[in-house]
Parts: sequence; structure tokens; C-alpha cells
Amino acid sequence: MTQTRSTDVRTDAVPASPRAAGGEPAAAAKPATEAVAAQHRQLLASLPFADGEDFEDARRGFVAALEPGIVHADGRVVWDNDAYAFLVGDAPETVNPSLWRQSSLNAVQGLFEVTPGIYQVRGLDLSNVTFIEGDRGVLVLDPLISAETAAAALSLYRRHRGERPVTGVLYTHSHADHFGGVRGVVAQADVDAGRVPVLAPEGFAEHAISENVYAGTAMARRAGYMYGAALDRGPRGQVGAGPGQTTSTGSFGMIPPTLDVTTTGQEETVDGVRMVFQMAPGSEAPAEMHVYFPQRRALCTAENATHVLHNVLTIRGAQVRDAHAWAGYLTEAIDLFGGELELVFASHHWPTWGRERSVGYLALQRDLYAYLHDQTVRMLNQGLTGAEIAETLALPPALENAWHARGYYGSVSHNVKAVYQRYMGWYDGNPSHLWPHPPEAAARRYVAFMGGADAVVDRARESFDAGDLRWVAEVLNHVVFAQPDHDAARQLLADTYEQLGYGAENGTWRCAYLSGAHELRHGGFGTPVTPVSPDVLAQLTPEQLFDALAVRVDGPRCWHEHVTLDVDLTDVGVRYRLTLRNGVLSHTTAPQTTDADAVVSLPAAALPAVATGAADPAGSAAAGISIAGDPAALGRLMAALDDPDPDFAIVTP
Repeated sequence: MTQTRSTDVRTDAVPASPRAAGGEPAAAAKPATEAVAAQHRQLLASLPFADGEDFEDARRGFVAALEPGIVHADGRVVWDNDAYAFLVGDAPETVNPSLWRQSSLNAVQGLFEVTPGIYQVRGLDLSNVTFIEGDRGVLVLDPLISAETAAAALSLYRRHRGERPVTGVLYTHSHADHFGGVRGVVAQADVDAGRVPVLAPEGFAEHAISENVYAGTAMARRAGYMYGAALDRGPRGQVGAGPGQTTSTGSFGMIPPTLDVTTTGQEETVDGVRMVFQMAPGSEAPAEMHVYFPQRRALCTAENATHVLHNVLTIRGAQVRDAHAWAGYLTEAIDLFGGELELVFASHHWPTWGRERSVGYLALQRDLYAYLHDQTVRMLNQGLTGAEIAETLALPPALENAWHARGYYGSVSHNVKAVYQRYMGWYDGNPSHLWPHPPEAAARRYVAFMGGADAVVDRARESFDAGDLRWVAEVLNHVVFAQPDHDAARQLLADTYEQLGYGAENGTWRCAYLSGAHELRHGGFGTPVTPVSPDVLAQLTPEQLFDALAVRVDGPRCWHEHVTLDVDLTDVGVRYRLTLRNGVLSHTTAPQTTDADAVVSLPAAALPAVATGAADPAGSAAAGISIAGDPAALGRLMAALDDPDPDFAIVTP
């Protein structure tokens, strides 16, 4: 079964296939096996399902819902919370009851009064948007993923609180669901004119851009699995992702900050709203901060204390986060603000009210990340590998039974492996793992050793019937990689992934398993989103843009190519020397003693279009772009670049 703890309980996507009417399951979906149903009955008996405090908190302060809970753009649906109307009553056997509970809470949608002067709109995207009322207008904190959902949330707020102008924007951290919808709440002209400041933690722009560009194609493809992009919404499909239901799919943009928050204790006042900041870099995001509002005694913990065990390493891919630092920031938050705060809220889920409850909640969240970190390090120093620690480590009862510490998004299993990776890397010390065959080559050998594909499938079917699903997935994966067209193996592996998904408490694990089943049955669904939006691309510094090109160079194809190109940014007075040599693209601004093969002169704003090949040659002169020297030099450099593949295979070779 799927493992979120030590027992077997276990990127920006748009639906690639229509959801069946009324949330009905897809025709290929199977019912849950008795082994999965038995697991769910055991979980129901072991966790405090009678505790209804979260449901009271999730509905507290309700003002109004968006009806219908659907947001459109250009004739298409970019958000549909009504698709989760099936989340009522008890969990069916095809959904882990703990995940069903979490998704039911996340689906509660609308405008809520958190405390006088602070309002949230929840259930209109993966994240929350918060409105803090000032003297003249309202500050917007974390404006969702899409301009359309952010605009709908602001409209809902104004419908009940009046036509207050937006007088400030805050980004708590550098993940896309906390800034991508900014153009739905504020105009660029108002920011440029200084009428609306945009506050963010130091390093925000660099990390917000780099995470979405360098490995953006691979992350986006895997995010399709993580959020169940192609899955029907329903009891046998996608039911939620943990921090929210799923990601919206509207217009993603970015307005760079105008004011950097650089130090803990820094205070700023915008529109009469006083804010005290706590820096938390390297925690849930590389650039992150907490915000305390003394006038309301309210602490925003960004995404460092939410109602889930979060990811130390997200399964779509990212840099490993520092669980030790994460816990330390929560200790510091208690020390700084715990003596007077009256509520804690975040950019996901519902708030926690009352000083004692709030501090207790922060302390448990702190203990969660500290325990995972410290116990993993203790056990790796005893010689256990990441996979072994993940099977061994159990949370203490206080954490095991705290709903907000359950593994709906992160999991004990993959977070432990992430902590191990941060300290020890990918290699576990066993020489047999130092130079293994890649999956396809290893699969052919495994299948031959095990007596051929048919024999493996027959034995795997016996294990499936016995409920040993993790083993079935492992051995049938070898068959599918050795013989991708073996229909019986594909179908049984799809059935296995499906049952593992039904058993998963973790929303993203469920989506990943069911997405794997979907692709085995129906073929690949690719990447249903554009990995990098033009708005983000336009914010790249020249150095970031050149680095993004460098990771696209097909080295073997241009081992013997040598190109030098000067890029002269005429409006800022900076010249870059780009050199392609030995399959490496490097850049520098140091003075050069030799002439380049060609010089491209252009304004800085035109650089992204030229570098990505999107510039219109006919309009180059009008855009201030000129090339001197060898006119073929730029083409030779561009010919060395490889195009990313947004449709690469995952569950097949």
C-alpha cells in the first residue's frame, strides 16, 4: 500500500480530458480491492475523526461564496470548485478517508472574515488570497496563481466590503501560487507610478524566475502528475492536492517587487497598516518571510505552518529544503510574536484563533519538521539509507494524531528521503548502487532473469490478489520498460497504480499513481501548461537568460563548434561576450581583446525575444536590433540549442 508514514497507508496543470458529468468516474476506473478497503477501515478506527474543530474553523467568519464557483477566461474554465461538489458524506472505498476529510475542508469556498480588517478568499485556487484593510484601501497578500481567479476574489471581496482601491501588494514567498495572479488585482501603471508598492522578501525575483525557467519543462510535466491534470474530478479520480484542490489555469504573470524586505524585525507601514517582518529564507521557499500585523495581533506564516505536513522536497522536483532551518524559523516566530498574537493564518487552509491554540499549533508544526530532520540525521549516522529510514521512522503520538501534521502534501516517506539527500546525496554507499544500469536496460535483464514477461505478469497477478501492491508495481515496471507493448503488463500495472492511488493519504501521491494509470490506459497527456509564461520570461536578467540558454546547448552536437558573439545592450550600456566552445556556452562582461564573430546591438527589453528565437526578423530594425559582422554567427549559436520535450515519457521508456 501507499506509505505516508512508517506504515502502509500510503509545477501548473490544466485538465487534458473533460471531467465526467457529476464527477462520475472514468469508464476504465476499477473499484477498490478488499485490501484497500480494509486499510481504510483501520485508518478510520485509528484517527480522531470525531474531532470537528477544523470544520468549525474552516467555516468561521463566512461572508459569502462565489456562485457558481467557476471562473472563466476567453471562453474556457480556469477554475471550477463546483467540480468538487461530490465531497460530501463519508469517504467511498476508493478514497483514503483522511484525504477525503482534508479535501472536504479545502473545498469550502468563499470570502471569510479572519478578524476585523483582515479577510480571506479561500477555495478559488490552490492558495488563499488575503485582504488587509488600510486607511484608504486594501493590501493584497499573495494574489493566487492566475489573474482571473485573483480578480474574481477581489470582486467578491469588494461586493461585500465596498470598492476599496488596492493600496499595496505583498508576496510572502517565491512560489508561483503566491504571485502569479497579481495582474488581476493591480495595474502595472499604478506600480510604476509609485501608487501601489509591492513588497517581497529579499531574493524573491531571482528565485521566482529561476525555479520556473531552468528546469521548468521537466517540473511542469511532472506537475501534471502531481496535481492530476488529466484526471476526472470524482471519487475514482482527482479529489484534491493537500494544500488546496488543484491549480488554476488562467493568465500567469509577475510584477517585480518595489520594496525588498531584508531583515527580521524590519517594519513597514503601508496605507496605515503596520507590518513587522520575519525573514525565513531556505525554508518552504528559497525566499520567504512571515508577516506580523500588530494592530490585529495576527501572524501570517506564509507557507511554513499550514494544515499539512509540507514538502521538504516536492515530487515535481525542486531544490531540497532545509527542514532544520524551517523548524528554527517557527521557534523564532513563537519567540518574537507568541506573547501577544491572537491568531495565525497562512496562504493555504484556514486560520487558528486564540493565543494558546495558535502557539500550540506553531509549536507542533515546528516539532514536525525538527523531528523529521533530527531523527533522519540520527539514523543516517547509524548507517541506515534514506529508503530504510523512511520505512523505520514513526512520528510521536502528538504529531501522528494532529490533523495539521498529516501527510496530505509532503509525506514522512519522501521527506525523510529528502533530508537524507540534502546531507548524503543520491548515493547510499552500497557499491552495487554506484553504477547501475538505466531503467530500460535493467528491465530487460530483470525480466529475462525472472523467466520472461508472461511469467512475471502471472506471478504479479498473484501478488496483486494478495494485496502486495508495492511489489507488483516494482516488478511490472520492469516488464513495461522491457516490453512496452505487453498489454497484460500495462493493464495490471495500471490497476496496481490505481489501487495505490485509492489507498494514498497524500493528495499528490494519489494524483501521481492515478496519472500513471491514466497514461498506461489512454496514452500520454503531455504537459498541459506552458512551463514559462512570457511575463516571467520578460523579468529574466541577461545573466539568467544566458544561463537558461546554456542548459539547452546540445553538447555532443557542437563539440567542434566555436562561436563568439557580443551582445550590446544599447540602452543600459552593457556588453556581454558569449562564447560557444567545447559544447559549453559561457558569458562575461569583462573587456575583450579580440573581435567577436558578430555583434548584436539591441535594447535590453528585446533580448528575451531574440534569445528565444521569437523575434520577428522583419521588425528587427524597428525594434532597434542590428547585427554587425558575420550574419550567420547568431544562427550557428541558435542551432546548437536543443528544444525541451514537454511530453517526455514517465511510466514507459
